[in-house]
Amino acid sequence: MSSALSSQTPPGEPEPGPRPRAFLGELRDAVSLRTLALMTGVLLLQLGFIVSYIGAFHSPTPHRVPVAVVAPPQVTRQVVPLLNGLPGHPASASAAPSEAAARARLLDRRVDAVLLVDATGSTDRLLVASAGGPAVSETATQVARQIEKGRHRTVTITDIRPPTPADGRGLSAFYLVVGWMVGGYLASSLLSISAGARPANTHRALIRLLTMAVYAVCSGLAGAIIVDPVFHALPQHFTALWGIGALVVFAAAAGAMALQILFGTIGIGVAVLLFVVLGNPSAGGPYPSVLLPPFWRVIGPALPPGAGTTAVRNTVYFAGHATAGPLWVLAAWAAGGILVTLLASLRHDRRHPRPNPTSTTATTTP
Repeated sequence: MSSALSSQTPPGEPEPGPRPRAFLGELRDAVSLRTLALMTGVLLLQLGFIVSYIGAFHSPTPHRVPVAVVAPPQVTRQVVPLLNGLPGHPASASAAPSEAAARARLLDRRVDAVLLVDATGSTDRLLVASAGGPAVSETATQVARQIEKGRHRTVTITDIRPPTPADGRGLSAFYLVVGWMVGGYLASSLLSISAGARPANTHRALIRLLTMAVYAVCSGLAGAIIVDPVFHALPQHFTALWGIGALVVFAAAAGAMALQILFGTIGIGVAVLLFVVLGNPSAGGPYPSVLLPPFWRVIGPALPPGAGTTAVRNTVYFAGHATAGPLWVLAAWAAGGILVTLLASLRHDRRHPRPNPTSTTATTTP
């Protein structure tokens, strides 16, 4: 009796709380296996980011830069094999029948440089279009000077399509597409975090896709406003940039949504891996694909950042030439995202059918 009374808390004093757990117990509770796995995944993604960017940019080397050669036939038969036989194959030369034809190839993006050989003098001309990538133009210049040095000739450089004065080194298209991409996959990821990686049913999936479509239209419009009327970096193509931007954002959003449906929360990391870790360095921004190592050179055109950058550049500076392929790539990502999202939702509906309120009411009615 006395022990029972002594164990009771005296009147007016607070009830004693639970005894604090030892540090190791708290550690085991706070750092679960799932947390450890997620942190490991983040570490691997971070290391992949470093490896991908340094691997792509640490030593840009030209690989078969397309060059059109204009010269008399007897000179062409000497210069073209000489260019194609340079160590490391930095150039892929072909003959052009005239300067006008070679210029047309340069402006419709079939070649990156034009070498005009003066058969009667010792000074040749190299035509470049640095709006398509200043690094490629600089590399073509180095290649031309390398071959001319061996032949004791000089070469003058003419840039027939430079970036606009407000476009700096021609990187506005790349940064614009990067911004659009970030908005697309982040919006999709935040929606996934707030409402679940996998939509509850087909109706919810359609609502998410429509939400992303509206967001893409608004995001494309905002980006076009920034680069055209605000900074005048990419002027006179407002409507086209708006459309490309909407497609880029929706391709990123729908693609990220499909990855989240397939892999759950891990799909966010997969989207970052594809669109940022691999997509940005292979997009042709600072260094176009002909200067990148083989792996990045191959994957770049197939990923939305590379397709978007090419579509914007060629629309603004080259009258829309060579944009069909990039636009089809973006459309494929958008369509693939829609298809995966809807198929997964339909499959979920079949496995977990919702009760029919009408039939339930009918069976319970006396």
